[in-house]
Amino acid sequence: AMTVLKWNFVAKGQKQLSLEVGDTVHIQEVCDGWYRGYLSRNKSQQGVFPASFVHLKEVIIQDEEVVMSAEMPLVKEVTTTLREWGSIWKQLFANKEVRVKQVQRLMWELMEWRSQLLSGTLPSDEFKELKQKVTSKIDYGNKILELDQVVRDEDGNILDPERASVISLFRAHEEATAKINERIKEEQSNIQTDHSGISARIQSSPTHSLYVFVRNFVCRIGEDSELFMSLYDPNKQTIISENYLVRWGSKGFPKEIDMLNNLKVVFTDLGNKDLSREKIYLICQIVRVGRMDLKETNNKKCTQGLRRPFGVAVMDISDIIKGKIECDEEKQFFIPFFPYISLKFSYLHPGLWVTMKALVGDIVQIRKEYPHLVDRSTVVARKLGFPEIIMPGDVRNDIYLTLQGGDFDKYNKTTQKNVEVIMWVCDEEGKVIQNSICLGAGDKAVSEYRSVIYYQVKQPRWMETFKVAVPLEEMHRIHLRFMFRHRSSQESKDKSEKNFAMAFVRLMKDDGTVLQDGLGDSKRMEDVNSYLSLPSTRHHHGDPHKAAALSRSSSNVSGSGGGLSVSSRDSFCISTLVCSTKLTQNVGLLGLLKWRTRPELLRENLEKLKIIDGEEVVKFLQDTLDALFNIMMEHSQTDDYDILVFDALIYIIGLIADRKFQHFNTVLEAYIKQHFSATLAYKKLMSVLKRYLDVSSRGEQCEPILRTLKALEYIFKFIVRSRMLYSQLYEGKEQAEFEESLRRLFESINNLMRTDYTTTLLLRVITHSRNHTPMLHHVVLLFAFFSPSSSPLPGYISSSSSSYSYFSNVIFQPESDFISILLCAFVSSECRDVLLPMMLRELSGALASMADGPHDERRNSLELLNNILEVLSRDNVGETFKHIQDIVVSLLRIINRTVITMGREHALISRVVACMTAILSQMDDRHYATYIETFTGTTDLVDFLMESFLLFKDLIGKHVYPSDWMAMIMVQNRVFLRAINTYADTMNQKFLNNDDFEVQLWNNYFHLAVAFITQESLQLQHFSPTKRNKILAKYGDMRRLIGFAIRDIWYKLGSHKICFIPGMVGPILEMTLIPEEELRRATIPIFFDMITCEHAHSGNFHKFENEIILKLDHEVEGGGGDERYMQLHTTTTAVDNHFVSLVKGLLMRLLDYRTVMSDDSRNNRMSCTVNLLNFYKDINREGMYIRYLYKLRDLHLEGENYTEAAYTLLLHSRLLKWSDEMCSPQFEFHGSQTQRQLKETLYDTIIDYFDKGKMWEEAITLCKELAEQYENEIFDYELLSKRLEKQAKFYENIMKILRPKPDYFAVGFYGQGYPPFLRNKVFIHRGKEYERREDFQNQLMSQFPSAVRLNTTTIPGDDIRNSPLQYIQCFTVQPVLEIPPRLKNKPVPDQIINFYKSNYVQRFHYSRPVRKGPVDPNNEFASMWIERTTFTTVYKLPGILRWFEATDMRHTTLSPLENAIETMESTNEKILTMINQYQADWSLPINPLSMLLNGIVDPAVMGGFAKYEKAFFTDEYTQQHPEDRDKLLRLKDLIAWQVHPQVQVTHLILAVFRYLDAPLNTINFAFTDPVTGWRNLAPREESDRRPAPVPRAHGGVLQTAEEESGEGVRSERTGKNSRGRIEEK
Repeated sequence: AMTVLKWNFVAKGQKQLSLEVGDTVHIQEVCDGWYRGYLSRNKSQQGVFPASFVHLKEVIIQDEEVVMSAEMPLVKEVTTTLREWGSIWKQLFANKEVRVKQVQRLMWELMEWRSQLLSGTLPSDEFKELKQKVTSKIDYGNKILELDQVVRDEDGNILDPERASVISLFRAHEEATAKINERIKEEQSNIQTDHSGISARIQSSPTHSLYVFVRNFVCRIGEDSELFMSLYDPNKQTIISENYLVRWGSKGFPKEIDMLNNLKVVFTDLGNKDLSREKIYLICQIVRVGRMDLKETNNKKCTQGLRRPFGVAVMDISDIIKGKIECDEEKQFFIPFFPYISLKFSYLHPGLWVTMKALVGDIVQIRKEYPHLVDRSTVVARKLGFPEIIMPGDVRNDIYLTLQGGDFDKYNKTTQKNVEVIMWVCDEEGKVIQNSICLGAGDKAVSEYRSVIYYQVKQPRWMETFKVAVPLEEMHRIHLRFMFRHRSSQESKDKSEKNFAMAFVRLMKDDGTVLQDGLGDSKRMEDVNSYLSLPSTRHHHGDPHKAAALSRSSSNVSGSGGGLSVSSRDSFCISTLVCSTKLTQNVGLLGLLKWRTRPELLRENLEKLKIIDGEEVVKFLQDTLDALFNIMMEHSQTDDYDILVFDALIYIIGLIADRKFQHFNTVLEAYIKQHFSATLAYKKLMSVLKRYLDVSSRGEQCEPILRTLKALEYIFKFIVRSRMLYSQLYEGKEQAEFEESLRRLFESINNLMRTDYTTTLLLRVITHSRNHTPMLHHVVLLFAFFSPSSSPLPGYISSSSSSYSYFSNVIFQPESDFISILLCAFVSSECRDVLLPMMLRELSGALASMADGPHDERRNSLELLNNILEVLSRDNVGETFKHIQDIVVSLLRIINRTVITMGREHALISRVVACMTAILSQMDDRHYATYIETFTGTTDLVDFLMESFLLFKDLIGKHVYPSDWMAMIMVQNRVFLRAINTYADTMNQKFLNNDDFEVQLWNNYFHLAVAFITQESLQLQHFSPTKRNKILAKYGDMRRLIGFAIRDIWYKLGSHKICFIPGMVGPILEMTLIPEEELRRATIPIFFDMITCEHAHSGNFHKFENEIILKLDHEVEGGGGDERYMQLHTTTTAVDNHFVSLVKGLLMRLLDYRTVMSDDSRNNRMSCTVNLLNFYKDINREGMYIRYLYKLRDLHLEGENYTEAAYTLLLHSRLLKWSDEMCSPQFEFHGSQTQRQLKETLYDTIIDYFDKGKMWEEAITLCKELAEQYENEIFDYELLSKRLEKQAKFYENIMKILRPKPDYFAVGFYGQGYPPFLRNKVFIHRGKEYERREDFQNQLMSQFPSAVRLNTTTIPGDDIRNSPLQYIQCFTVQPVLEIPPRLKNKPVPDQIINFYKSNYVQRFHYSRPVRKGPVDPNNEFASMWIERTTFTTVYKLPGILRWFEATDMRHTTLSPLENAIETMESTNEKILTMINQYQADWSLPINPLSMLLNGIVDPAVMGGFAKYEKAFFTDEYTQQHPEDRDKLLRLKDLIAWQVHPQVQVTHLILAVFRYLDAPLNTINFAFTDPVTGWRNLAPREESDRRPAPVPRAHGGVLQTAEEESGEGVRSERTGKNSRGRIEEK
């Protein structure tokens, strides 16, 4: 069974298995709520886990091993995709990348859709739609995550490369890439817009929509209201869409409470012309329904139900609808409200809250793409007028009527009238047509329309638009009747008011056309019997838009007027817009559609069709075509109208070729397949077509021939469909006659092709009709339909071969759709026998001149060849061996050379390579064998194989396909692998013998084979488990196959192997480094064979050794190799142990180096670099040694370790001599030529580094060496003077510039979690200036965040050393001074000696106090022992690193007496140092020295040296420790040095001089150091320094210089000598 994790599970024991959500686990055992199993992606990870954490899934077991999920393929794909995306999403989240939310959103959508797929409740159409969305989303997500592209068939299923041809696979990749790129452009278009300001996605679509969701209307009117929302063009002052009507209640809610939160509308049919409008507004007109005046309070007396204007809300939505602003579905916009009259509202901001979003597509499309926004309940408000492209099946019969305005006299009233217009739709009897008026989208149809009432306005302008919808068959009986009435605000008066006038307008004219769009004036009349006989509009001075109204006369008038008279003082104006696919406003078109009513005008109407507006014709496309074929059928016995109908037909077909009507191609196709029914039309069409062709072939003028050839595709489709209908109706009757007619038609075509006129004609067809299929296609298509067994095509082609160049010009055109010819004609082997040689002749010339010909011709030639190969790859086309062989012989080498000469950036390179791959894939062993035999000479065959190898290697090294075309790349690799192995077999047979051996050919083969193995697309270890498993399942590991072939061929080379040493060492090494066990085992022995071969040839294998060291360094640094590779080298049977140890040692260091190079720890990188350069030094590889020296130098400079950088370069300089010999290549540095020049350049750099690191002593040494060269070798005194000046500056710096002593830290790395170069080792680190241990330790812990800090200073035990964790120990150590011999027993200034206390040190102490024996609470010194660890580093510090490993650690213990001696020596040294500082700088404050001496004379803590006297200077101690006699004497001497009167008097002297403000430089101090025996003098004037005598047992002596000579010094201030002055005080 298989399970999927629902929650994370963290293992708490060794036998448990840690799992993450989404992991799949194969269950092996079940026990008490626990499962035992292993991970699907890694079988080595096994363990137990709780059953409650997983979900069981059904599986299918194949071959007793393979376990597959039983889910449908699409669900499995989604599952696999989600797992792969999930791991990537975690990485993105960890790296805090911006794509995290985008990927998360994609995954949520896929999970939701997966649930729908698993539910199994979707209808088939919804399932198909959801499948398309899922696959599109997966492909899009893979693209943005840079995963491999998934290619699919037409049904959305993953295309199987095993079953698809190379060409179909290539085309599927192209199509998928185009779709995904388009999707990405759509996504980006939300942010980025082009120069027009309209987003790319919106601009690419012909139809657009605007989604509006009314959230709330914030305006408390107190009465019911009507909200009319529409789109408005402010520049043209026209409304461009239907109104969306929302009826709002007086309580602040929609009148229909069910519509709350469901007031959604989509404004559709908008085109690019609408989007190009400068501005588009969304307007909402608010009409109040209630009293005449809101201020009226007596509701009972007021007239109710009056529609009164209240205000309007307006918002500029230009940016939204053009895609400049991306609107979220939840983002709400506030549209402010502007009242009709100024009103005082009880709230601040009345208005409308809406949500908007621009959608791409018509209503059908957006319902599919945005089902969460647009559903069946969403109201659709269409555009006023037709969309730019009328979609098939869009049947409309709408008449939009707009009340423009009127002018009404007040007559006998004192004020102007409050005019209300009432409209009905009436029939010829005056009856009202019920529910025929629609006030707005979303509202129910009504029978009566009442206008808005403007209060006492003489010339009201309503501008109210509504729709009249009546059945088509009723249109001729319908008219619109308008009533005009004055409305009073008082209900009593209003009831007495009567209609004061009427008006009407007919919807159809007498000629059958519908009412013209535009303005019209209606006469005002009363009853139907009197007004229907009168004209409804008045023509005033020839202007139809000016009219007067008819009104009731003041007196009864008899006659036909019926008491009505024309009013010259009143007028009323309306406008109409007809949007109908059934009603026409064109008399000529109507005459054609109703040709039977006036047959005498038929000829005239057919001729007029060509001048009718195309938009009007395509609206009635089906009706027009029906009329044309009905005319043809009803006149089948005569040919009176045949030519006219034929010309009309090609005119209509030509219209559809126009881009404006391109979508009607589908209408025409649908008409031919579903509605066309003229069974005899094929005879008429063929007759007229033949007549035109014959006339043209004779060279006579035939004006319609060009239009005919353009329309040839659909003419033949009509012929085909007509004949099929006839054959079905009459069961194949007249088949022979039809075939004879076809034959004659082909002869006419053949005759036309032979004429000189054809060239011009066909070129005109090609130029003007690039989107139409050339005629030969239709000829072949017909024969495929009707006479496949006896096709006359071969004879036709062979007879017209002289004009084949014309034919090729046609078929090579873009969009020529020549695949149809191949699909039909190439099915027949007979057709292929005739067509293919001609095609190959043309193609060989076209492909050979690819670089010279026009781009279109080259592209079309390739498409033609690809189509041929596509057809030949099918199973149902019969025997293809000979045809493929012809293609191989004719084109393979041409295509190979074409690929070689074409640049990789060429637009067609991928197509050419796909074509070449397709040819190779369709070749079997016989094809290869036959093709090889076509080469007449050995040289020609060698050239071909060399070309092929170079070509394959180039294509493998740099794929011509995008990196995400993994399926295409793998198929290409599989094809190339077969070709390489086949060619290798040929080489084995023909070029392996001594006489025929071709070194370069075999060399190219080996390099190609290695390049194939090492190409990135085959390195499975770099891929995710999902991708790796897919590749292994479909293609296997191709590296093994060719790797084994290399091994076999190598051993066949025999004595020729030496030709490939050392040249093949690098490629073979690169191959063996691939982490594939079997491949390594098979190929590593080749190295030892190489050693044997070179040793047998030369007596050594130096070339091999040098080459493998060089290449190994390069390859491992580049990412190759691992510890397993090192183990395989060790375990492989070797002929030379030296080589194995060499490779193992180098690999170990290289792997360490590679591991840390990506690490943040610069220290680790330096350590590994030093290990490597030392290794190269040991094996005498000077070039590699220098290479890593400079890498180390660069790392030091990054960390500003100038001293260490200088020592690093110093190693390079030591390899050079002061000679004029030329440098070897590895010594080249900054363009230097000789070793002297290079060494001098290096010294200059090193001196600068030492100067920056304040190591002036080292800089002086180098300056001296340079000075020696300038003075005695090259005699350049100018450079010598500059060098000596610099040297002098360094001396001055030593004496004057303070150099802080760096601290040293011991750092131990314990545990098996560290890499080998750190594991269980201790290092002494040199700290930076003023760096505290805490800071150093924190920085150290940041480099090893998972390490545990040890707070002890003792060496850890084996439990910690063998632990899998990481432990760090850090503490401060003291450097041990090593005095240079030249300074011993000499009076050296502290500035000089202090340098050696922290530099050139190799031993370091760490002391830890411990208590032993009985403890005296009054004297701790007696029992205080010291445990001391002495660390000795492998090199002195500073050096080429800031740290070195401590190779020797010794532990000693100091007794309390030895501890006391050390303490006294340290204290005395401090006193001496401080006094010397005062001698060097008299301006220093004396407080530190005063405090130090106070602590000695009067110790406040620990009791001072008096405690030592009590602890050690006793008879008891002397008797118990007779061996310490000398040590006791030493301690006495040290104490005596401190307690000597002259030491104590120093305190008094300093105090007195401070008190008297006397300069301290009036006396000189002379001290004898009790430790070193040096004597330091600080005379007032400079004098020679003399070594002091060895101090006596009582310690050093403090005395003035004058005391030494027996003289006193007089004070400058008092004139007395200093001794006397002190005595006086």
